[in-house]
Amino acid sequence: MAASVSRGTVALRTNFTRRVAFVWKIPWTATVNELRKHFTQFGHIQKCILPFDKETGFHKGMCWIYFSSSEALQNAVQHENHVIDGVKVHIQVQKPKILQGDQTSDEEKDF
Repeated sequence: MAASVSRGTVALRTNFTRRVAFVWKIPWTATVNELRKHFTQFGHIQKCILPFDKETGFHKGMCWIYFSSSEALQNAVQHENHVIDGVKVHIQVQKPKILQGDQTSDEEKDF
């Protein structure tokens, strides 16, 4: 049990250092390249994850942007109007996942 708690603590600590933005209300016409192009103006992007619905083939209207620096993340979040394909999208700093008890993050599980 103690090992599980310490693993949860490590996962929580590493989530605080992640520089991830959660973006939602993305128009269905937007692509990963358009999102990258828009958010690159605030700083270097390491990764952009835009999940797709398996049944419809369309993306789910939300994405995660991984920035290289916390300054780039803050610049993006502080910018008030993010318009992609004529639609205002919303952005916030990704909240850390709080692990309780013997829960572990997906990154720590052995598959």
